[in-house]
Amino acid sequence: MTAPAIRAEAARLLAHFTDRGAQPFETGILQPAETLLDLYGEDIRARAYTTQDPQRGEMMLRPDFTVPLVQWHMENGADPARYTYAGEVFRRQEDHPDRPAEYLQIGFEIFDRSDPAKADAEAFAIIRDALGPLTPSTGDLGVLTAAIDGLSTTQARKQALKRHIWRPARFRALLARYSEETPAKEVPATDAPLIGKRSAAEIEARHEALAEEARTPALTPQDRNTLDAILALRDTAPAALAALRHLARETSHLSPAADRLEARLEALLSFGVDPARLPFQTTFGRTLLEYYDGFVFGLSPGRGLQPVATGGRYDALTRLLGQGRALPAVGGVIRPDLALEAAQ
Repeated sequence: MTAPAIRAEAARLLAHFTDRGAQPFETGILQPAETLLDLYGEDIRARAYTTQDPQRGEMMLRPDFTVPLVQWHMENGADPARYTYAGEVFRRQEDHPDRPAEYLQIGFEIFDRSDPAKADAEAFAIIRDALGPLTPSTGDLGVLTAAIDGLSTTQARKQALKRHIWRPARFRALLARYSEETPAKEVPATDAPLIGKRSAAEIEARHEALAEEARTPALTPQDRNTLDAILALRDTAPAALAALRHLARETSHLSPAADRLEARLEALLSFGVDPARLPFQTTFGRTLLEYYDGFVFGLSPGRGLQPVATGGRYDALTRLLGQGRALPAVGGVIRPDLALEAAQ
């Protein structure tokens, strides 16, 4: 695929979104590393190119547009608002050397607190319509979060599970430990000499946290069965909703998540999307960027193939970057090079 063809496809997609009311957004290729590190920790270093600037400190080549867009919008944007953007993003590909480290990304984002279900449906429909016939995938990370909130265990364990939703192997390991499938580690003594930078108070607090963890009972069989059922939920969207309603009879925390899914399916129908033709998998999107916390979707040439477009809801990100002031937001990104390949 030639560079001029990819640029032309990017221009077509950008026009598609501006025709639907999106305001063009631009941001620099060099982005401050501090915000991304605060959000994702040191894991981001494995996926981004970093450099040192003598005046601005550590910087990153732009890994995506969403974080700088949310930062700008929470300081300057109107409510509601919608944006589109186009430009290069950069990702290190040490584990996948055959994939490009630099590519064009086109995005469409909606900030609107009035009707999140409608915004979810509209973002999906507008991106789908821009690309033509592709295979959809959908999910909802909010369902998994709701299931974790409903567990009869400590807040510390719930927060640990939520923190590792996007790391399936670590999540399974924690779930096994909390179910006593693996023994808890012995709590170390606190009468050792002070070595290193941690104070005695910090060591004592850590010791107490470990002691509390050792005293915490295992997850109940009902809790584990419910969580396993949520993790295994994979069907058409209406069938998944019915299964979720059934599980909600035993776990009331799931009812609001089921209500959101039902409202979204009704909204999708109003945008000409047949929910019965949409696959739904609760865990879809767990390996995407960590800021997705609700509805997630992908569009690809076929099952198991690299997505042409991905997106989802990221309300929690607006709360973090808005210093506690949240604004419901949803959007998605497209690879124009992959869109051209899929159209051939």
